[in-house]
Amino acid sequence: MKNSQHLKAYVQMHPDNKMAWYLLGKEYYKNGQHGKANYCFNQAGEVYEAFEHSKVPAEMLREYEDGLLQASRQRERGQQRLRYISLALMLLILLMVPSAVAPGIGVTEEQEVLQDTAAPEVKDLPDPKDSVQEPVIEAKKVMYTAQENATEASQGKLMAKMLMRKEPFEAAALGMEREGKWLLWKEKLPLNFTLQKNGKGRLVYQSYDPKECACEPPEQGQLAKDGAEWQGDQEELATLWSAIRAYQDAKGKLPDTLADLTGSFPENWIGGTTTVMKREFSPLKAVAKNKMAPGTEDIAEPSSSSNDGVRTIPTALSVSGSVASDVPFFDQPLRVVVDKQNHRLALVSGSIILRNYAVGLGGDKTPEGNFVITDKVVNPNGRDDGDFGSRGLQLSDSNYAIHGTNEPDSVGKDESLGCIRMGREDVEELFALIPKGTTVVISKGVLPEKQLVPAKRFSSTAKHDQTNPHKVYHWLN
Repeated sequence: MKNSQHLKAYVQMHPDNKMAWYLLGKEYYKNGQHGKANYCFNQAGEVYEAFEHSKVPAEMLREYEDGLLQASRQRERGQQRLRYISLALMLLILLMVPSAVAPGIGVTEEQEVLQDTAAPEVKDLPDPKDSVQEPVIEAKKVMYTAQENATEASQGKLMAKMLMRKEPFEAAALGMEREGKWLLWKEKLPLNFTLQKNGKGRLVYQSYDPKECACEPPEQGQLAKDGAEWQGDQEELATLWSAIRAYQDAKGKLPDTLADLTGSFPENWIGGTTTVMKREFSPLKAVAKNKMAPGTEDIAEPSSSSNDGVRTIPTALSVSGSVASDVPFFDQPLRVVVDKQNHRLALVSGSIILRNYAVGLGGDKTPEGNFVITDKVVNPNGRDDGDFGSRGLQLSDSNYAIHGTNEPDSVGKDESLGCIRMGREDVEELFALIPKGTTVVISKGVLPEKQLVPAKRFSSTAKHDQTNPHKVYHWLN
């Protein structure tokens, strides 16, 4: 019954919140108060129809209800503190002012603030058979995000985040597969579900998983195309976001312009720029200024599947090619993880693998530990067909590097003197994706064996000189 009281207080403060009415009705129904429940369901209107006649995971409702209850409890605690303060002030005034009794004024008992929400008469609820098929939402201005496939917990958190938005929205969630502790950012992720809320609070939930909805989902059409475009944009934003943070860590300040990140070597923080990067640099810089002031650190949240300390996936919502009001989808800096056991090199953000390449190593000659990309060099030692290929990424102040090779057959084997060898197409894509200052972690048995490489490679336009003719690199190839 305590939940009912909090929800009742919430709907009195927010009578237009149809979802709150629906949850209050569920509480009354669970407690056997069917008359009150029916009244709340009628107030919920389309929300009742959408959630009763769709197979929505119960976890989603619980997450949203928890959010409402928490808001109600916080408001109640605030009001209680205000009452204590008011009482203290009144006592102070009574101590300072001579006592007096006003004739004809009596003190009445405290009136009950919360009234029953049930009405004496309620209308019958609509028959599910009479429900009209809800229209499929259009893809225009749809916000996208991604989550783990077929997991009620992750869907519940995401749904709760969506439903807490007061303004109308159209949102779509893409699904990622899990491989151990990692989630895989594959090319053209499948559409999991869409959710639409109009100006009148009407909600439309549509699952695109036949197993979940026990139905034949509608065609994805433009939604799928826009989702793929959103994925590409998020990769570009991840590169720019990581570069801004790396620059700030090294310089102690944010870059003034995008040109600060695209200088000639050694100021080539990013390999090149894109249209999205140019458009979104200023918004991202503003987010960085608010979220990453000097001396502040990100708080790591435990992964839902392991205790390794990496963060769970973010739930930022954004339209294609734009930054959400909060940090971008890949809110954690890009990192490189090298697995000596499986001969793999992965580009990751938090617990998500964006790429997983095959690499050549040197067995025990390849060191383990943490490094940082200090030099990013195009055509090391002046050539693109030499021992180091067309790209080189120096690992801290050492004789080791991630670089290309003129022996492509050595990839996947232990034939180097300690360096990490990559195929030409792979190393050039990695060079374009990660900024200078990226952390590199080398260990064993931490990555899946399955490679994760898109058919369409990440690319950017580079107008700055990223060669270094003033140094001869002696990496342990």
